[in-house]
Amino acid sequence: MSIVEITANDLDVEKFIKDKTADISKAVGNDTAINALSGGVDSSTVTLLGHMALDKKLKTYFIDNGLMRKDEPQEVVSIFSKMGVNVEIIDARQEFFAALKDIDDPEKKREAITQTFYKKVFGRLVKESGAKHLLQGTILTDVDETVAGIKRQHNVFEQLGIDPQETFGYKIIEPLLQLRKDGVRKVAEGLGLPEVIFNRPPFPGPALAARVIGAVTPEDVELVRQATVIMEEVFGDMDSFQNMAILHKDRVTGMRNGKREFGRQIEIRCWESTDARTATPMRVDYKTLFYLADRITKEVRGVVSVTYHIAEKPPSTMEVV
Repeated sequence: MSIVEITANDLDVEKFIKDKTADISKAVGNDTAINALSGGVDSSTVTLLGHMALDKKLKTYFIDNGLMRKDEPQEVVSIFSKMGVNVEIIDARQEFFAALKDIDDPEKKREAITQTFYKKVFGRLVKESGAKHLLQGTILTDVDETVAGIKRQHNVFEQLGIDPQETFGYKIIEPLLQLRKDGVRKVAEGLGLPEVIFNRPPFPGPALAARVIGAVTPEDVELVRQATVIMEEVFGDMDSFQNMAILHKDRVTGMRNGKREFGRQIEIRCWESTDARTATPMRVDYKTLFYLADRITKEVRGVVSVTYHIAEKPPSTMEVV
């Protein structure tokens, strides 16, 4: 099925919202639908479109997979509670870490997360709620990168010949499929979402699992989570598209207290982009980078090296795995 792109310049936000809420309402009918809210602009936009279309026929969940940034589940749920949208947090941390145990291949990690999310966690929620539809925020860039074989996105199915109804037991509705990130931001703002949401930097579906090279453990996720907190504090006023801290697999030689230490390495990426199809590393001044590295090596236990990524997309990609 060919997807007709609606560019941000051609987007009529009011008409798009009206059309998509009508489409969602028609697709669900008198049934119940569910969706997962992560706090990213895509899932947040779908959540609000869904509640406008379905009201109490849509049940919204935040899946706490143990891979999110510090305090993210509580902060996101609080934002939507103030908007009158009830969100239930589902604790699935043990399930996700069990599924990821000893897997270091990037695509296998994504597949483990996909299967745990859609088949196990949402499969259970579908049975409990009686829902027949799942709303999700797949955008055109997700499809492009997956079909091209660049990176399998966790939320792309039908374009790969996978029938969600047959595979998972429910139909998937994707209202944002014709848009890229800049268009989604315009819709989010038009829906009345706060700026902290509609200008929120992109965050991968596999969350911090995409920021750990190699096998994912709770300890490594906590390490990269701490580095992410520091990075976001230091880059807080940076006018960038996306920032990230990445934990490398190999240990590197360092020194601490006059002794050799085989420690961990954090890579920092800070991107300039419009729609995520192409991107350029920001030219961050050395003083800021030095301060960031100093804080991470002092505050994140075991880290002895901090590097800054300078290759453009393409040939690089925005996420490391």
